[in-house]
Amino acid sequence: MTYPSLHITDEIKKALASGTAIVALESTIISHGLPYPENVSIARAIEQMVRDNGAIPATIAILDGKIKIGLSASDLEKLAHPDSNVIKVSRRDIGSVIARKANGATTVASTMIFAEMAGISVFATGGIGGVHQGAETDFDISADLPELGRTNVAVVSAGPKAILDLPLTMEYLETHGVPVIGYGTDELPAFWSRQSGIAVTDRADTPEEIAAIMKTKWALGLTGGLMIANPVPEADEIKAEALSGIIAQALDNARNKGVTGKAITPFLLDWIRHKTDGKSLATNRALVMNNAKVAAQIAVAYAKK
Repeated sequence: MTYPSLHITDEIKKALASGTAIVALESTIISHGLPYPENVSIARAIEQMVRDNGAIPATIAILDGKIKIGLSASDLEKLAHPDSNVIKVSRRDIGSVIARKANGATTVASTMIFAEMAGISVFATGGIGGVHQGAETDFDISADLPELGRTNVAVVSAGPKAILDLPLTMEYLETHGVPVIGYGTDELPAFWSRQSGIAVTDRADTPEEIAAIMKTKWALGLTGGLMIANPVPEADEIKAEALSGIIAQALDNARNKGVTGKAITPFLLDWIRHKTDGKSLATNRALVMNNAKVAAQIAVAYAKK
């Protein structure tokens, strides 16, 4: 199927035609996760990490109503600049943003959708969304989770963000048949922390193992993605016990201020950044770079199959 709004760079077109490894990258981290101009330098560093490990980076966004698979330097600058009025785009927002020829930064869910449209099977992000605290009363569940259940992309992340209800997030993924594969670990990482106390459903210790699982799953017609849970490097982690009190404060503060919906995750992350004196942001950078590295290695192994 062809998609008229899909604009793929020549480099990525050639990589797709030749079967070269490609890694999709989201753009919300650029537009809504980091301040300008640091977001530009981090985005370029992530792309370089993918290249250094043998794959082609494909940062994805919507610019002027066009789905961009791969960004030029000017595209990246436009996406990153605070005056560009970039909308945070998940599945529900795609039609509206494209129809209005607006600018949109892709979340995990929308990046997966566009990656599958383009024929890209591996995607690196920071952490996935999940079931929010209190979802048993307000049903606040990230669109990332149902997308993992229906879109054929392997997502490399440092696990769900620790501000979420991790046990319920894992229950949701199990219900929707999403494999949660610990990369070199038997335990679900919790974004800034390597451990959560929750077991993963499977473990793989090499990119080749993961590539084989991807190939087998999709060859059997089992639609949906895989979550590759890749712990943050030990030297960069913040221990879970050091964060638990800060996260509880952040959640209380959000409730008191009535922060909900799309606004809640940026609000909580900003609170945690301030309370950790910027350590959480440094850990975020480290885990994103590490995920890009592992995703590239998986993409290379998958391309060989």
